[in-house]
Amino acid sequence: VQLVESGGGLVQPGGSLRLSCAASGITLDGVHIAWFRQVPGKKREGISCINKYDGETFYVDIVKGRFTISVDNTKNMAYLQMNNLKPEDTAVYSCALGRFPAHCSGVLYYGMNYYGNGTLVTVSS
Repeated sequence: VQLVESGGGLVQPGGSLRLSCAASGITLDGVHIAWFRQVPGKKREGISCINKYDGETFYVDIVKGRFTISVDNTKNMAYLQMNNLKPEDTAVYSCALGRFPAHCSGVLYYGMNYYGNGTLVTVSS
């Protein structure tokens, strides 16, 4: 299984980016799909997830209303649309996939089986 993220870069505060996650070796329609981010020196945090059982999406409060997670099963790709970016959103963003018993609900996403290497998002003027 391989996950490759793309779409990161430098953006001004208030700007938007769309991150992509290309999956190979696994089909996305049978797994939880999550996005995590990590600031150097800090713990990786889950920020959004799509539940594989019903397709429901979840977001942590700090990104809710600004970020949108989606999946295109025909392309085996996942996405994270990020709007109204803030300097505190600066981090390395990674996609992750999880089979049972991975958890994808509410504001907690854990037990993922596969992670990509990530793409750097820098929000700065």
